[in-house]
Amino acid sequence: MSTKTKYSDAELQEFRTLIEEKIQKAQLDLDLLKSSYMNNGNNGTEDTAPTFKAFEEGSETMSKEANTQLAIRQEKFIRDLKNAMIRIENKTYGVCRVTGKLINKKRLFLVPHATLSIEAKNMQK
Repeated sequence: MSTKTKYSDAELQEFRTLIEEKIQKAQLDLDLLKSSYMNNGNNGTEDTAPTFKAFEEGSETMSKEANTQLAIRQEKFIRDLKNAMIRIENKTYGVCRVTGKLINKKRLFLVPHATLSIEAKNMQK
């Protein structure tokens, strides 16, 4: 009985389509995050009490910091997806970098940038 060592071109094309859609959505999300933390628009607090304005500015700073962290994570996600596209081009996509076995197709549909099989992931724990 032969064990499959790589995904077929048709399967790779299916993954390519999925990843392209995810990159497009992730890029839109990233653009939204960036615009929200780069927004220096005034929220109309100039004629409110100074105390309220201080709370407002503190809240705005925390929100910008949170959005910056989310944007960094989103950029990493996009980079990982683009690396997965390179693996598709090289026809090494879906091969576990530890065991050398194929990563389960269901796992790849859920985590298309995965480079480890569940078996390898469990060995890390």
